[in-house]
Amino acid sequence: MKLYTKKGDGGETSLIGGVKVSKSNIRIHAYGTIDELNSYIGLLRSELGKTHTVETLAEIQDRLFTIGSLLASHPSSKMIVPDVTEKDIELLETQMDEMNTILPELKSFILPGGTPIESHCHVARCICRRAERWIVQLSLEEEIDPIIIKYINRLSDYLFVAARFANYLAGAKEIEWKPRV
Repeated sequence: MKLYTKKGDGGETSLIGGVKVSKSNIRIHAYGTIDELNSYIGLLRSELGKTHTVETLAEIQDRLFTIGSLLASHPSSKMIVPDVTEKDIELLETQMDEMNTILPELKSFILPGGTPIESHCHVARCICRRAERWIVQLSLEEEIDPIIIKYINRLSDYLFVAARFANYLAGAKEIEWKPRV
């Protein structure tokens, strides 16, 4: 099977359901950024080795693939795509709560940096926030299930806590932001 189709060479792509749109369409930005985030989380998984976080990241990648599929589907599509549920959000919250029981209390803003894994978590968090902005923009034009926005918002929180947790496990000191006065 050939991977290339030559059908997108003119700057258009087809959504699930067959509707063609410009590759600059907000929907394409939204699910393209989800794809970027999913790839970056794959990088995180590959660098974490065999920790409990790897299992959670695998779940997250699965949800992101679902979200990407939902965003890539034209509203008229008859294709059945799995859904995202409150249970998926609860998993993120539970994992954050577990990490926060170990982490020192956050008393100031912190700067990204410390360990490579922590830095990668922050990059993933930033990609997640960008995806959220695209999805919110899309939701102003088309109906988007609100749970998608909620999940992506919570995922960025999870990635922030995971970054702190990575530094903690490595014994690295968090870099507090000290604004000039």
